[in-house]
This record gives sequence, C-alpha cells and structure tokens, in this order.
Amino acid sequence: EELHLEQLDVKTTFLHGELEDDLYMYQPYGYEVKGKERLVCKLKKSLYGLKQVPRQWYMKFDSFMQEQGYSRCHSDHCMYIKKFLDGSYIILCLYVDDMLVAGKNMQEIKVLKKQLGESFVMKDLGAEKQILGVIITQNWKERNIVLSQEEYINKVLERFSMQDAKLVGTPLAGHFKLSKEQSPKTKEDRIQMSRVPYSSVVGSLMYVTVCTKPDISHSMGVVSRFMSDLGREH
Repeated sequence: EELHLEQLDVKTTFLHGELEDDLYMYQPYGYEVKGKERLVCKLKKSLYGLKQVPRQWYMKFDSFMQEQGYSRCHSDHCMYIKKFLDGSYIILCLYVDDMLVAGKNMQEIKVLKKQLGESFVMKDLGAEKQILGVIITQNWKERNIVLSQEEYINKVLERFSMQDAKLVGTPLAGHFKLSKEQSPKTKEDRIQMSRVPYSSVVGSLMYVTVCTKPDISHSMGVVSRFMSDLGREH
C-alpha cells in the first residue's frame, strides 16, 4: 500500500483525562496549608494513581479523534481510521501513550500531528522503527514491511538462562508427548516445581506468538495446559 509509518508519544498521558466524579485527597506532604491541615483537596484534573485514570484518558482521546472526523474500529477500540476524497486514508493505533500512524498522504499525517500537538503534549518520534518490542523494517524498493522481535527474544533467553541452549528446527517434535500424568506426585516435588518460572516463560513467549511467530502457536497451546501443575518433562 506504500504507507508511511510514523510514531508519536504522549507525554504525561494520564494527566490529560477529565474527571467525571468528585474526588478528594489529603494535602500533599510538605504542602499543607497552615491552619487548614485538617482540610482535604478536591481534584480538578486526573492524577496518576487513580483507578479511573486510564479510562478517563481513553474517553478524552476517543472524543478528540471523533471530533477530527476519525471513525473508531468496531473490533478494536484503540484503532481509528479516516478516509479522504482522493481515496487515501490514515490509520491510527493507540496503545496507552504510544501511537502508530499509517497513511499514504504525508501531508495529511502532518495535519494530524499538528492537531494532536494542539490538544496534548506530544513527542514526534518520526518514521517508525520500533514499538512495544517489535522492530519494524520498511523496504520501499521491495514494497514490504518486516516485523522482528529478535532483540526481545534474546532478552527472554538471557532472562531464563537459555541463551546457550541447543537449537531445533521443529517447535514441538512428534516424540514429545506431554500429559498430566507427568505432573508431580508428591508434595515435595510440587514445592520444588513451584520455584520454576514456568508461567513467566509461557507468558513471554505468548507475546511473541501473537506478534511475529504464529509458527509456535501449537507448542504454546500444549505447554500452557500445565501451568498450574507442571512436572519436569513439561
């Protein structure tokens, strides 16, 4: 589609939300008003640490995007699209404070950046190179986009001391038969296996499966079955 990919970041994200309810807090330590120490403060703006802050930020951003003529995607409410008369379009993806903007018309992307900058404190990171641990390489000559999590995967291997493990070509070879029969039979074995960071490994690899490596989906589905009662074979 020959789309430009641009990345933006929102500074102090959760301070942009508007409060719907009356909220009160103790006077901050060191900033108490003399003679009024027993009084509390009424919040006028969102503050980090409030339970409703993420929602309030999203509501504010959603309202802003719709005011600019963008439509919210029905299947993913953090994705917005706007179509123009010349047939081009812009897609914006939001993940908390990270934004990925895709569009063919660079001029329209600049207009969107200007609109965002007028409403929020933004940081323009320019052409997209990496987002959420995924490295993005765009080859204009061959007209393709390559996603890679090599750096993230290497960090996961180091974290769980597997960087020197033997490589294999098949994610889960046919001779590996995992079942609940291989789960611990004694209390001592269960205590010992509870120290193994099994669920952390599975969670880390699930992220890779969803983003860039669907080829390990079956393997992850199998090993996920034993997270609550894992044995040595698992």
